[in-house]
Amino acid sequence: MTSSQILEQSVIINTSSTIVEQCITELHLMHQWLNPVLRCEPVDEIWSTEVGSHSRFIIQVPLLYPTLNVVVVERQPGLIVWGFEGFFQGCDRWECQPLNDHTLLPCTLLINRFEYSIPNPIISWGFNKFALSWTQKDMEAQLQRLKQVAERPH
Repeated sequence: MTSSQILEQSVIINTSSTIVEQCITELHLMHQWLNPVLRCEPVDEIWSTEVGSHSRFIIQVPLLYPTLNVVVVERQPGLIVWGFEGFFQGCDRWECQPLNDHTLLPCTLLINRFEYSIPNPIISWGFNKFALSWTQKDMEAQLQRLKQVAERPH
């Protein structure tokens, strides 16, 4: 049995949790902050973030194009959790928490928690050796890009 690993990042975004959530759940906004090496697409040609909706994340590595199939396993206002199986198994949790800073400006704490295991020991070793630190840095960079998208005037 492979043990789970957890990567968690957070960022404070100076806008409402509703706008932050839209940046996570609306595909055209997601493509503005998602790593350009990743392509996300719906499986059934209609993008949805309702529980049970399927999509896939494709890593744009020529010849390989590793794909992670995901399904929405939990959804409520301010929260979406994608479950996945493939070369990774686990879930990617995005949670928007409104912050009350006693001003009139809305503020949101966005928490991204990536919990996974890699059943194949060779892939696990390779990921831990070569891609883990890149993945952590990429999560931080994605949150900063998402912050920029969410804080733009709408």
